Amino acid sequence: MLCWFCAEGARATCRFCGRAVCAEHARFGPYLLEISRSVLRDRAEALVVEDAVQCGTCRPRPQPVAMPELD
Repeated sequence: MLCWFCAEGARATCRFCGRAVCAEHARFGPYLLEISRSVLRDRAEALVVEDAVQCGTCRPRPQPVAMPELD
């Protein structure tokens, strides 16, 4: 697979959009794996990967998107 940006050999894929990236174009940031409710602490808690690969081009939305058609 080739890097989306420079066509060199890719080393990883973006966790959000799936674009392939080489070592030079790879960016790193948090990725939310799971949200659960802690009964003990009575609050929502998240399991986050701190250094997930990102392409730097895609823009994941900061807020959830409502999908009432799936209810």
